[in-house]
Amino acid sequence: MNCEYENKDKLLKIEITEEIDHHTTQNLRRKIDNEIQKYMPQTVVFDFNSVSFMDSAGIGMLIGRYKLTRMLGGKLELTNVNQSIKKIFEMCGILKIIPIIDKEEKDEKCI
Repeated sequence: MNCEYENKDKLLKIEITEEIDHHTTQNLRRKIDNEIQKYMPQTVVFDFNSVSFMDSAGIGMLIGRYKLTRMLGGKLELTNVNQSIKKIFEMCGILKIIPIIDKEEKDEKCI
């Protein structure tokens, strides 16, 4: 997992660099929560570019980070989601509360 914080926009970008399953979610959860509480960002963007697999534990992990971010007054977004993971998000309804932003939109926010 790689994190990058931009103070100007209060934007925390989290690039997940591993599969998200029941073996990895506890560690990811702890690391991500630490970063969110450290920076208190207005926007948290999860970059799924390097994620090739995610199971239901990953959905739970995302919902928990969504709740934490909202509780702190921020919002959560997703980017670079491949088709198989997007299909999982659509089936479970996660896209109704957490939007996927495209690369161009993300780059505009960083300018």
